[in-house]
Amino acid sequence: MIVTALTEMFGLDHPIVLGPMGGVAGGRLAAAVSNAGGLGMVGGGYGDPAWLKTELALAQAQASRPWGAGLITWAIGDGILELVLQFQPHAVMLSFGDPAPYAARIKAAGCKLICQVQDVAGAVQAREAGADLIVAQGTEGGGHGGARATLPLVPAVVDAVGSVPVVAAGGIADGRGIAAALMLGAQGALLGTRFYATSEALGHDQAKQRIVGAQGNQTQRTRVFDIVRGYDWPNGYTGRALHNEFMARWSGREESLAQAADVETPAFWAAAGDGDYDTAMVWAGEVVDLIHEVEDAGSLVKRMGAQAEAQLAIGSGLLRKP
Repeated sequence: MIVTALTEMFGLDHPIVLGPMGGVAGGRLAAAVSNAGGLGMVGGGYGDPAWLKTELALAQAQASRPWGAGLITWAIGDGILELVLQFQPHAVMLSFGDPAPYAARIKAAGCKLICQVQDVAGAVQAREAGADLIVAQGTEGGGHGGARATLPLVPAVVDAVGSVPVVAAGGIADGRGIAAALMLGAQGALLGTRFYATSEALGHDQAKQRIVGAQGNQTQRTRVFDIVRGYDWPNGYTGRALHNEFMARWSGREESLAQAADVETPAFWAAAGDGDYDTAMVWAGEVVDLIHEVEDAGSLVKRMGAQAEAQLAIGSGLLRKP
C-alpha cells in the first residue's frame, strides 16, 4: 500500500484523484472511484444548478468514502458554491482563477480546499489562499489548461509551496505515471482522460470509443470549441481535444468563427446532441495512446494502484550499495 500525504488526508487506499471533468465526471463515476479507494470528484463545469443537484445527490448517496466536487473558478455564479456545500463533499477543487474569494466559505464548511494550477505563480497564489492540496496541471492533459509541461512543472510547484501537498496532473493514465509523479515529489496523481473511458463516465459511447482509438499526436490545444459555445475563457487557457473536422476548419480562423456564431453555434449543439464528433469535441489528453478499452472505474483504480506499487518496487530494486 502506498501511503502519502494525499492518502492520509482523505483515508485513501491509492494516491489517485478523479479529474472533475465537466459533463463527464458525474456522481456515479465519482462514487465508483471513491469506493475503490481513490478520491472521486464530481465535475461542476460551468455551474448548471439542476445538473449539479442531480449528480451531487448521486455521489452523496452512492459514495461510502470521501468524495469531492470541482468548479471552474471564474464561472462560479451566485449561489453555486453554497449549492455544492449543501451536499457535504469532503473537498472542493477550484480551477482557473483566484481561489481567495471562496476559500473561507469552503473551509468553514469543513471541506478541504484543493486548488488546481498551471504555473508556479498560481501555486503560490493557492498556497496564500489557504489551499490544503495543490494540483499541478501540465499541458499534456485533456480539456482546459495552460502551457507548462508536467515533468518540469510538478517539482517546481513542490519547491514553491513548501509543506502544502502537491498532486500531479496531465499526461498520466496508468500506475507507471502515478509512480513517476511520486518520484517528482507529488503526493499522488489526478487523472481525467483515463477515467473518461470508463463505463460510469457520462457522455456518448462514441466519444469513449474515439479516445480508445486515438493516438496522442491526434490531440491539439484550441479555442474554437469555446468560441462556438460562447464561453469567454480568460487569456492563457486553451482546451486539448481530439483533432476533428471542426477544428481543422476553424483553427487559425477564430475571429471568423465568432462572426459566424449565429449559424455555427446551433449546428454545433445539434451535432453534440447527435454524438457527431466530427463536429463536437472530445476533450482528451496525450495519454490516449495508453487507453485501449472502456472499463469499470473501480477495477481501474485498483489495477492502477497495484501497478504503481509494482513500479515503485522495481525502482527500489535499481539501487545498489557501492
